[in-house]
Amino acid sequence: MLTDAFSEAVSLIASGNEDLFEILLLSVEVSLTALSISVLLALPLGTLLAISHFAGKRVVITCLNALMAMPPVVIGLLVYLMLSRSGPLGVLGLLYTPTAMVIAQILLITPIIASLAHQTMEDLHVEYAELFQSLRVSTFRTIPVYLWDARYSLVTAVLAGFGRAVSEVGAVIIVGGNIDHLTRVMTTAIALETAKGELALALALGIILVGMALLVNAAVMSVRALGQRRAYV
Repeated sequence: MLTDAFSEAVSLIASGNEDLFEILLLSVEVSLTALSISVLLALPLGTLLAISHFAGKRVVITCLNALMAMPPVVIGLLVYLMLSRSGPLGVLGLLYTPTAMVIAQILLITPIIASLAHQTMEDLHVEYAELFQSLRVSTFRTIPVYLWDARYSLVTAVLAGFGRAVSEVGAVIIVGGNIDHLTRVMTTAIALETAKGELALALALGIILVGMALLVNAAVMSVRALGQRRAYV
C-alpha cells in the first residue's frame, strides 16, 4: 500500500496535477509575501537594536528573543481574535483568507529574522563603531551601510525565515481554515489528506516540501561559501 501511494505521489508530481500545483503556488505566494514584508521590518529593526543605545534596550531584545519561541498556534489564535467579527479588525473581513495567513506568518518569522540580524550586526558594529563615531555619522544613516556589508550573512537569516514560513501549519490553519481552492497550503493539505487516508497527495506534497527544505539549505550553504570567498578577496 505504501509503495502504491508513493508511486502515485511521484505520478502526481510528474503529471503536473492541477490541485497539487495550485496548493504549491498558493503556499509559495503566501510565504514569499510574508517574507518580503518581514524582511523590510526585521532587518532594519535588528540592525537598529545592534547599533543604538537607549533605555530598555535589553528588555526589547529579551522580548524579541522570547517571540522566537512563541508557539505558532498562539500566534494563530491572536490573529484570529484580531480578525474575527468581534475583534477590532473584524470589519475588514480578512479571516479565512490568504491575507490572514500572510499576517500570521509575518508575526511568526519577523522576530526570527530580526533576532538573527541583531546577532550578525552586533559583531559588525564592534568593527565599525569607532569609525562611524569619528565621522559623526548618524545612527539611521549607518543602517544601509551595515545591511550592505552583512548582506551575505543576512541572506541566511532571510532563508531561515522562508523555511519557517513555508513549513508552518498551526497558525495558518487557524486563520486560514484550510479551505479548498482558497486557503489550502502544503502543510494544511498534508494534515488533511493524511487524516482522510489519501496518502498519495499527502506524500506528493511532502516530497515537494522536503525538496524545498533541501534547496533552502543548499542556498544557505552556497551564500555562506560565497561570503567567505568575498571576505578573502
